[in-house]
Amino acid sequence: MKTLPEIIRAEIECVGAMPFARFMELALYLPGLGYYEREKCPGRNGDFYTSVSAGELFGQLLAYQFVEWLEELRVPGPKIQIIEAGAHDGLLARDILAWIQRHRPETFGRLDYCLIEPSLTRREWQRETLEDFLPNMRWLPRLDASMHRSLQGIIFSNELLDAFPVHRLGWDAKAGRWFEWGVGLEAGTFVPIKMARAVSPDLQPMAPPELLAVLPDHYTIEMSPAADQWWRDAAGSLRQGKLLTIDYGLAEDELFLPSRKDGTLRAYFRHHPGSDILANVGEQDLTAHVNFSSLRAAGESCGLVTESFLMQSQFLTRILEKTAKSDAPFDEWTPARTRQFQTLTHPEHLGRAFRVLIQSR
Repeated sequence: MKTLPEIIRAEIECVGAMPFARFMELALYLPGLGYYEREKCPGRNGDFYTSVSAGELFGQLLAYQFVEWLEELRVPGPKIQIIEAGAHDGLLARDILAWIQRHRPETFGRLDYCLIEPSLTRREWQRETLEDFLPNMRWLPRLDASMHRSLQGIIFSNELLDAFPVHRLGWDAKAGRWFEWGVGLEAGTFVPIKMARAVSPDLQPMAPPELLAVLPDHYTIEMSPAADQWWRDAAGSLRQGKLLTIDYGLAEDELFLPSRKDGTLRAYFRHHPGSDILANVGEQDLTAHVNFSSLRAAGESCGLVTESFLMQSQFLTRILEKTAKSDAPFDEWTPARTRQFQTLTHPEHLGRAFRVLIQSR
């Protein structure tokens, strides 16, 4: 059986240099060989630390907010829906479901918790983690046009869109135009290469002429049409409710900064960030900051209303404040939970790095 690098080399040798988005897609998601197909625990025991890794509090705070939203929606019928995309091994879903079952049994009895998961490998991991909740669970491979306005409730993702394949675009200052970075071969080694084809208009970064005039040569930025399309599909499937994502990311005006001349794309290998995005193929994570301005526009083009765009620290602090004012039970506050909350909200930990976009219909 061929290794992942051998499969990628064979494709390049057959058709020539590939766009980086294709390389990233294969490196992360090729069935049985991609990073997310073989690494069950990419968080605390893997290559990076996540909000879920910090402990159960993150899921419990989300559960509290989700139940409040579902109560406000007053969805008719016997079932209410929470749809999670990119659940990986299912730990966050387990934390959310356990809290709702313990503190809101009536809501739990009506709950239809759906995981959007195209990978059969990850579905098995999720079923194993969520064994105690299978009567409330179902799986779908994707959200698409066939589900138009069919979902009522909450659609959300946590650290999903930053791992969608991205096109890497570089600025040719002399020619005054963008080019696309691809991946080629040099003595059998993967190397960055300028693609010969012109960059399509729909892939061009939206930047004012006065900014382009001062951009340094080879200034690089990432574009993810796949993430934007996913958001449009999710927005289009929502009949009533909330669409939420929590992720690394920036607004569009924050993407063009001198400090980001090489873009936001990073590799994570054995707990350490790295800049060699073509190394350790299938063994390291690849991630790029989400363009939240682009997501916001995609959702609004489908009729959604943007409710808020804020830092994770602000979002979670507001939820915690509501739990303190409510007579309904939450959970006993312990020193361990205090430490978890500090990790989730402190600017030097996860509080500032993650942003939260909430839209609704």
